[in-house]
Parts: sequence; C-alpha cells; structure tokens
Amino acid sequence: MPVSSDRRRNYRLVMAVLVAALVAGVLAAGVIGAAGLSVAEAFRALGGIVRHGTDAVGDFPEWAPRLLLDLRLPRIMLALITGAALSTAGASFQGIFRNPLAEPYLLGVSAGAGLGATIAIVSKPLTSLGIYTVPLLAFVGATLAAFLVYRVATFGGRTGIASLLLSGVAVGSTLTAMMSFLMVATESDLHTVVVWLMGGLTTATWTKVYITLPVVGAGFVFMMLMSRRMNLLLMGEERAQELGVDSQRTRRNLMIVAALTTAAAVAFSGLIGFVGLMVPHIMRLLVGPDHRRLLPASALFGALLLLVADTVARTALAPAEIPVGVITAAVGGPFFLYLLRVRKGA
Repeated sequence: MPVSSDRRRNYRLVMAVLVAALVAGVLAAGVIGAAGLSVAEAFRALGGIVRHGTDAVGDFPEWAPRLLLDLRLPRIMLALITGAALSTAGASFQGIFRNPLAEPYLLGVSAGAGLGATIAIVSKPLTSLGIYTVPLLAFVGATLAAFLVYRVATFGGRTGIASLLLSGVAVGSTLTAMMSFLMVATESDLHTVVVWLMGGLTTATWTKVYITLPVVGAGFVFMMLMSRRMNLLLMGEERAQELGVDSQRTRRNLMIVAALTTAAAVAFSGLIGFVGLMVPHIMRLLVGPDHRRLLPASALFGALLLLVADTVARTALAPAEIPVGVITAAVGGPFFLYLLRVRKGA
C-alpha cells in the first residue's frame, strides 16, 4: 500500500503531537489530585524522586514521594496500558471485520469478563483466595467467551464474518443474562459488582502493571507483524487470497490475540467501553487506513484518552471518584450515534 510523501509528513506530525500530548498528560496526571499536594510541590517531589528515589526530601511533604510512586504512577501506567490495549484491539477488529463500528467487546469479551468477575465477587469461597481472584476470573471468563463465540461461528472449517457477529451477540446476551441473575440472587454484593462493571483504575498497583504489560505488549507486536495482512484483508477475502494471504487463518489468529489483549486489560480495569470504538475511527481519519500506521497512532491516542478520562474521573468530584467507564461512555455514546448517522448518510 504505497504512501505519499504528504501522508508520511502528516503521519509524523500526528505522532509528534500525540507523543507531546501524552508526555504533558502524564505530568498533569501525576501532579493533579485531591491529596492536599499542590502542583508546585508535586513537581518538586517528582524531581526529588528522579534524583534520590523514595528517600527524597525537600520543599514538599515527606509523604509526597510515596504518594506519587505507590498510587499515582501505577495508576497512570495502568491507564496508558489499558487505553492502548483497547484501542489497538479495536483497530484490529475493525480491520478484520471491515467495519468501523466493530469494537473489542464484539466477541462477548465484556460479557464473559463481567460474568467471571461477578462469580468471583459473589462466591464467598473464591473471595478467600486473595485480591487477584476477581481479575483472574474476569480474564478467564473473557477468554473463554471469545473462544466460545469463535467455535459457534465456525462451520466446516470456515468462519464467516456475519456468523461471528451473530454468535457474539447471542453468546454475549446469554452470559449477560447469567450475570444479571447472579446479581439479583445476591443483593448484598450488588454494589461491588456494579462498581466493577462501570470500570475504574482505583486499585492500580505496580504488580498489576507488571502482569498486564507483557500480555498487551506481546499482543501489539503480533498485530504490527500482521499489519500488512490486515491491509490486504481490507481489499476483500478473494483478493487477499490471490495475494497469498490465508484470510481464515489470519482472521482467527488476530481475533485470538485481540481478545486476549482485551481480556488482560479489562481484568484489572473493569469494563471500559467505547475507547476501542472511538479511537481507531478517529485515527483512521487522521493517518489513513494503513494498519502499519493506524495501530501505533491508535495505541498512543487510546493511552492519552483513557489517561485524561481517568484524571477527570478522580478529580472532578474529589474526594469522591467517578467510574472511568462513565466518562468514556458519556463521550463515546454521542460519538457512536454520530458514526451511525454518518454511515446511514453514506
């Protein structure tokens, strides 16, 4: 897919702006908060951390380095990883389905993660296993749901796009019904389940970052390696096969990797909607449909978008917090309606 010099310059400009905005966003998220730490003190504490680590002292509260290192920075990192994961998975789904309305939760991933988390929360024997029970079962539920959808949609060794979409809706609806039943049957845990389903990064830790980052990083590398094949799939299955691409195998592998990437992200963050829908579509308008450029741009913008949304979520009503999924849905809902209207008028 040849790229003109103007498009290359435009891509470099977009990436430069995204990187600059991301750096500014990380700094802003690090110094803004409701902990009684001024912006100036936070900047001085960050400088002290860079020079002396957590033992830094200076013209800032002695607890400031620990606040930044143990609370704000892991939350920032998890927001960046989750936003990048959802965005790149969304770009992959939209590419293999050739549909800008496709998104990471298409294959029942959200319903599976929600059911797994609900089982972990309402099952008292499971809650005794530790703090990672909920994310572990959410990851398992999301992964199994995606595999179930794929198996249901596969007939005679072939998996049709329409079959996948319908299977995703059917399996997702079934799993959502099971989750709703558990929520009604165990009212005492209803609030905990609802808060998790709304999405949030309040429990972010460095351990969760270390667990999520390798999965999301490996998924992104695989998607980049498959970017040329995704470009060929945009031309249609028959044309892609004429050019030597096994469309069935390519679609299956990409769906598995995108589903695993999404599952790893939502396991610790809960269900954060619309990021995977909005970001790839916006970046496609700015950098074009070439996945070699679309994927990196989507990763950066998705990370920035979720970081900004999380910063707003924890500061808008401080000291109370708004679930970050509420913020993304408030922005994503109107954007989704815009997409529908544009497609209807096309």
